[in-house]
Amino acid sequence: MKGALTNRRDIERLFDEGRAGRSHFLTVIVREVGVEADPDGRVMVVAGRGIGGAVLRNRAKRVLREAVRRAGGPWPGRHVAVVAKRPLLLASHEQVDQALADALRRAGVPG
Repeated sequence: MKGALTNRRDIERLFDEGRAGRSHFLTVIVREVGVEADPDGRVMVVAGRGIGGAVLRNRAKRVLREAVRRAGGPWPGRHVAVVAKRPLLLASHEQVDQALADALRRAGVPG
């Protein structure tokens, strides 16, 4: 994914200082960094071991990356983490898209 968030310091600051938006299928954490600091924005997708084995985690990440693309991410001036929850594996693409939009709105990203 273009605009992936990989710098350890940026990731730590995102999780420490970011605003969270939650839904049944995922959690979104957003940190405003400003368009001057990062005009393209950065996104990271997380699927922890609670999701299941490697095959299920990889599937969850693919689903989330595609949902981020459909939602217009990465978002300029923002670092965003999208964290999968186990029910995501049973959700339709429409449900994931709606959950992502709702979570982003709750975290303060305008739609």
